[in-house]
Amino acid sequence: MRKNIILECKETGERLYLTSKNMRNTPERLELKKYSPKLRKKMVFKEIRK
Repeated sequence: MRKNIILECKETGERLYLTSKNMRNTPERLELKKYSPKLRKKMVFKEIRK
């Protein structure tokens, strides 16, 4: 079962990315390195709960 999730930057708090993940394979929170336009570099974005 796939679930839509929102990714939030740890540094700036901006919520830019929307993606989905398989809850059965990865039940823990997802952390990905994505581009932050505010800081103009790649930062760690963490999954937030709605």
